[in-house]
Amino acid sequence: MAALRGARPEDAAEVARLAGELGYPATAADMAARLAAILPVPRHRVTVAEEGGRLLGWIAAERRLTLESGERVEIVGLVVDAAARGSGIGRVLVEDAERWARGQGFDAIGVRSNVAREGSHPFYERLGYRRRKTQHAYVKPLAGGP
Repeated sequence: MAALRGARPEDAAEVARLAGELGYPATAADMAARLAAILPVPRHRVTVAEEGGRLLGWIAAERRLTLESGERVEIVGLVVDAAARGSGIGRVLVEDAERWARGQGFDAIGVRSNVAREGSHPFYERLGYRRRKTQHAYVKPLAGGP
C-alpha cells in the first residue's frame, strides 16, 4: 500500500504528470513554482500517496474565507494515477484531508467536481458527500494579460 506524506518541492514533476492525467497540463517548472508558493502557507495542505518512489496520487485542500459563506475547508484538487484507480488511494487521500479539516476545527469539508467527471460523482457520494448545487464556471481573457 502507498504511504501518505506531505508534498515536497521535489515532487513537482510527478505532481505535474498526475495533473496532466486530469487534463491540467503543467511543466515540472510550473508545478515547482506552484508548490513553492503553496507549501509554506498554513491554510493549504497537499498530501501525496507514494509507492516505490512514484506518486500514485495527490490531494490539495484549502481553508477559504469568503464574505458570503465565512470560512470553510475545500478539497481543491484530487488525482489518482489511472493505473491505481479503484485501489483505495483516493479514499485514503480524502480521509487525510478530512482529518486535517477536523484538526483545523471544522466540522465539514466541501469539494467541487466537474460535471464532465462522471466517475468522480459516485466516488464522493460513497464517501458521504452530498450534492448541494450545480453551477457554471466562466472565464474571460483580459486584454494585456500574460
